[in-house]
Amino acid sequence: MAKKVVATLKTGKGKEFSKVIKMVKGANGAYSFKEEIVHNDHVKDFLKEK
Repeated sequence: MAKKVVATLKTGKGKEFSKVIKMVKGANGAYSFKEEIVHNDHVKDFLKEK
């Protein structure tokens, strides 16, 4: 599935978006990953939010 998303992002309007993966620490101390497809202008905002 990930290959299909990345391949789609490389063509046409998809070049304006990036797939961002962020590590988030949970209440019990374990880390999990949060994935989202974000417009290139909003990548830093996504990484700053908690």
